[in-house]
Amino acid sequence: MATCCEHSEHDPEAKSVAEAMEIILAASPPIRDQIAIPLEEGLGRVLAASVQAPMDVPAWPNSAMDGYALRAGDGDGPRKCVGSVFAGHPYLAPVTEGQCVRIMTGAVLPEGADTVIPQELANREGSQVRFHGEILSGANVRQPGEDLPMGNTALPGGTLLRPAHLGVLASLGISEIAVFRPLRVAFFSTGDELQPAGQPLGPGQIYDSNRLILQSMLRRLGTETVDLGCICDDPDRIRETLEKAGQMADMVITTGGVSVGDADHIASLLGQMGSVYLWKMNMKPGRPLAFGHLGQASFFGLPGNPVSTMVTFYQFVRPAILRRMGTLGPWTPPVFRLPLAAPLRKKPGRTDFQRGRLIAGENGWMVAPAGAQSSHILTGMAQAECFIVLPAESGSLPPGSLVDVQILEGLV
Repeated sequence: MATCCEHSEHDPEAKSVAEAMEIILAASPPIRDQIAIPLEEGLGRVLAASVQAPMDVPAWPNSAMDGYALRAGDGDGPRKCVGSVFAGHPYLAPVTEGQCVRIMTGAVLPEGADTVIPQELANREGSQVRFHGEILSGANVRQPGEDLPMGNTALPGGTLLRPAHLGVLASLGISEIAVFRPLRVAFFSTGDELQPAGQPLGPGQIYDSNRLILQSMLRRLGTETVDLGCICDDPDRIRETLEKAGQMADMVITTGGVSVGDADHIASLLGQMGSVYLWKMNMKPGRPLAFGHLGQASFFGLPGNPVSTMVTFYQFVRPAILRRMGTLGPWTPPVFRLPLAAPLRKKPGRTDFQRGRLIAGENGWMVAPAGAQSSHILTGMAQAECFIVLPAESGSLPPGSLVDVQILEGLV
């Protein structure tokens, strides 16, 4: 809902976020090279082929709680306790009519028994045990294959392995897995004004934060990273570095030099050396963004402002990396609808990714802006817990408006 004084920021030559995402994913084929690794090294790797269960999980009937194992068909009368059974130490004799066995959680159900009565429903005097309530056949027993039957698919190929996935494979006795090799990503920043941290700043210079940001985001995705440093605004130096990067990596990422200034060389060089699919986005922040190929390598030229670098990475580079890694879709982040806890300012015309923080309200979760929203203010990004995604046609919004939200962190 635009107000009368808000002019549109729409650029008819720029791609929409949806159009760009479709182009990028279509041009990001997954790698297929496989390697074998120990299971304990599998966290964050991508399973190369489906894994079928070589056994039932559980492998045998076992008790779901501490109590007494018995035959339900013997009725509601008292039982004689003839022994005890613990996890890892099966009871070797069968349970016969009128008998029961003290059993612990996870212990194998003795032969003849089909039911476990919790200990809190039992009264024991010497070897005699009486039970409260109805005795139902199969109660509190974990059946073989209840979690995973033998021969079923335990995990499909393309699974991005998290702790629970590794636990499933470990429960099957699997010690080695086939995964896709890590995606190799070369990256560098451009700009005469950039200085590495720890060096004194000259007039007009700033410290290069983008390379460390890029490296950190890439490492969290499990990629193999190659930092090619900071390259000055010299087209020959940039060309040389692009050639080197394209030969060594599956993906090349640069920051800076993708706008229309006299010192912005990335898009024109990419057009000469490879292919350009898009270079301007109808979004904020991050209007200048180049995507294409350098030989077999995917290429992203991200804008130089650090917040723009992060926003475009999360929206476009991350999905492309997940697809190229061979993961199952969806590759784009999930979107939730939350009410605004504070007003938001926006001009119609571009999809806006404002930085937000989550607030626990009386009626549930809400979202509010996190710090200043300018693309050069990195502290606002550091305070953010989410992106507030405002569609291109939207204008400023009052509190209470429902908005799309992408959470930046997740539980694994």
